Amino acid sequence: MFPVIYSSEFLEHKTGYLHPEKPERLTAIASAIKAAAFAEHIEWRSPTPTSQALDLMSVLQQAHTPRYIQKVQQIASTGGGYLDGDTPISPRSYDVALLAASAWVDGINAVLATENPAFVLARPPGHHAESDTGMGFCLFSNAAIAAFYALQQPEIQRVAILDWDVHHGNGTQAIVETTEQIAYCSLHQYPCYPGTGRATERGFHDNVLNLPVPPGSDVAVYQPLFEKKIIPFLANFQPDLLIVSAGYDGNADDPLAMINLQPKDYGLFTDYCLGLTRKILFGLEGGYDFKTLSQSVVATIERCL
Repeated sequence: MFPVIYSSEFLEHKTGYLHPEKPERLTAIASAIKAAAFAEHIEWRSPTPTSQALDLMSVLQQAHTPRYIQKVQQIASTGGGYLDGDTPISPRSYDVALLAASAWVDGINAVLATENPAFVLARPPGHHAESDTGMGFCLFSNAAIAAFYALQQPEIQRVAILDWDVHHGNGTQAIVETTEQIAYCSLHQYPCYPGTGRATERGFHDNVLNLPVPPGSDVAVYQPLFEKKIIPFLANFQPDLLIVSAGYDGNADDPLAMINLQPKDYGLFTDYCLGLTRKILFGLEGGYDFKTLSQSVVATIERCL
């Protein structure tokens, strides 16, 4: 059985009617998975309630400053507001963001228990959230939190993060690049939001690989990057676990970028990852065209079965 970690509570992070990062993203994906030919092989799991997630706050504080965590909680508890023009906080957003982080931690546990992949279907996304501020729809840096948690497990010495979201994961990189046991690799449209992720950025331990691609790029650009850059970089690092910040906003129909991928291409990317290891946690980041977003997640899961 393939674990998908999901909760209807993730729908309670309200962003507003016209905001692209909306609850319907998750319901569209969940419906597509339930309608897929492999649906009977999916094990739907609820995330550990944050009151019972004993390690959650310690790893959250590895990724974020106490002042920032308190700020998110305070904005939510006083009725909501904005971290920036793109990043709303609703009354339940703090609780939901914590539960999303808990789901990513649960995903690590699921992968380590079976040595097979798992998928975290959660929101809000996380890869733009820096240690002391949220931005770009993101509140807490889920992939970084999951990586720090994984390193606490006795069988894990090194963790790699592959970020195939169309936007550079500035938050993830900034949080993990000082940690020698974590490697971060991102391929992303450039120029594009948030304007970071230059190829010259190598991290503090030569543990960062950024691969900016120009607008209009398609799988013919991505495929050689996987074969000649990404897989050699990850294989050389020899991770005990791979975390994929799985954003699907590189699809041609996505409204927030200008990359021309198709849903089936994410199946190909998944195959490349599986050739490296089966210990992979996929966690949802971006993707805002419901149809291609859902098809892409289905393509990812299908290759893991």
